[in-house]
Amino acid sequence: MAAQSPLSESVLGWSIFTIVLLVILAFCWIYIRKFQSRQESEVVSTITAICALAIALITSALLPVDIFLVSFMKYPNGTYKEWAANNETRGQIEDTVLYGYYTLYSIILFCVFLWIPFVYFYYEEKDDNNTNKCLQVKNALKYTVGFAIVCVVLLLIGAFVPLEAPPGQNSTQWEKVQYLLEELGSSHGLPALSFSISSLTLIGMLAVITYTAYGMSVLPLNLIKGTRSVQYERLENTEDIDDVEHQIEKLKSKCKDGRPLSSRDRNNLQELEGKLQVLQRRGRHLEIAERNCCTKVGSALRPLKIILGIFFIVVALLFIVALFISNLDKALHSAGISSGFIIFGTNLTNPLNELLLALQPVFPLDYILITVITVYFVLTSMAGIRNMGIWFFWIRLYKIRPKRTRPQALLFLCMILLLIVLHTSYMIYSLAPQYVMYGSQKYLVQNRMPLPGLMSGNTTFGTTRICDAEAPEDQCIVTRTYLFLHKFWFFSTIYYFGNWAFIGAFLIGLVVSCCRGKKSVIEGEVEADDSDISDDEYVH
Repeated sequence: MAAQSPLSESVLGWSIFTIVLLVILAFCWIYIRKFQSRQESEVVSTITAICALAIALITSALLPVDIFLVSFMKYPNGTYKEWAANNETRGQIEDTVLYGYYTLYSIILFCVFLWIPFVYFYYEEKDDNNTNKCLQVKNALKYTVGFAIVCVVLLLIGAFVPLEAPPGQNSTQWEKVQYLLEELGSSHGLPALSFSISSLTLIGMLAVITYTAYGMSVLPLNLIKGTRSVQYERLENTEDIDDVEHQIEKLKSKCKDGRPLSSRDRNNLQELEGKLQVLQRRGRHLEIAERNCCTKVGSALRPLKIILGIFFIVVALLFIVALFISNLDKALHSAGISSGFIIFGTNLTNPLNELLLALQPVFPLDYILITVITVYFVLTSMAGIRNMGIWFFWIRLYKIRPKRTRPQALLFLCMILLLIVLHTSYMIYSLAPQYVMYGSQKYLVQNRMPLPGLMSGNTTFGTTRICDAEAPEDQCIVTRTYLFLHKFWFFSTIYYFGNWAFIGAFLIGLVVSCCRGKKSVIEGEVEADDSDISDDEYVH
């Protein structure tokens, strides 16, 4: 019976994970198909984008499973369950999660350095005639080799970087050489993979600061403010069309007697004709939006959107406060830069951490909340990318728009989300360090109290405490996520300063979003650089 218990607990955790996996795959297919350009779509790029997005979401779903499994090994009174009393059994369950992490992280490395670059360059090398497939594959492989070399370099650095402190200055030369040989001999594939993933997480940190911070501010405020009235927009657009047509007629009247227009007038006429085309396309889109049933349903659900927006902005502010307190705690109570600002437990009251601990007695509210937090980070990241587009410094590379997003843009979107998800685990740890480290585990503390009256001796009684850094090592199990995050102290130091940058980026994004007016009901659907073909594709 005891042997069946660990199996049943693991099956429960992984069954929930399987259900989430199926939901994720369905969501990825719908999401990619929603934004994908119908004319430029290709099977290979579509499958790659769906798979990459699914891997990103599946990896983010592994953190709640990790916390769930370590927490379910103990009873609420702090004692181990019968099936988890054996260290070997606990180790097997922990290793299952660890192997899950390394498997998904290996797939992420493969996608970021090999598969996505190959598909991207394969599509870039595609010519109009599409005749020479071999040359197309050859050129794509040629560019992909550069990414593969970077991956190999990161793996080699991770394999040989020392994780332990080197010998002191008083050590002999032989001791130093012996230490180096031992380090090289003890380094296996796991440290190499950890270093490579941590390096990618740094890029993910930049994406989180750019896109997630902005998405956390723009998503709730857009829900609260809503969109402009489609009837008013159509009236305003019609007035603009009349105004532009009047200006065009005025310019054309100058050449009725046969005189040619000056170069300045010709340029103005060309700009006005281009503007007129955009306004006419905008008018067609507004007409469709006015007849669209989704617009009418959206107007009916306006009160619900306001409530949802208020909820999201409260959650975002709670995250920022929790992150600020966590960073302040690290600044005051950690050993500083040399230790990666690592602290065990919490010294300042963190609202989100306390909320998760308070929900522990009511199963499964704490797991639902940590899952919601994970999903919230992913959704706000997607909202940030959707609103900003894909940028390289000050250059806008691609726009993300429904039914007209190019395959290259979808591949970039999925790669950015892969990198963001890598940093999400550290962000959630920063928000609730004690809970992410131990989950809902408790342990027993044996206290002695002298017997009352004239009786000699002491009596022993146990009290239950929430697991923290002061707990005995054999009484509380640390999640695999925590161990993975703090394998290299120098990465933790960079992540710490990245959290401060994230707070600053969120506050700037909040101010910018508050100053902006309501969005158009067809926001992002009509741009000056759109072609008539892409416009007809959307309309039909």
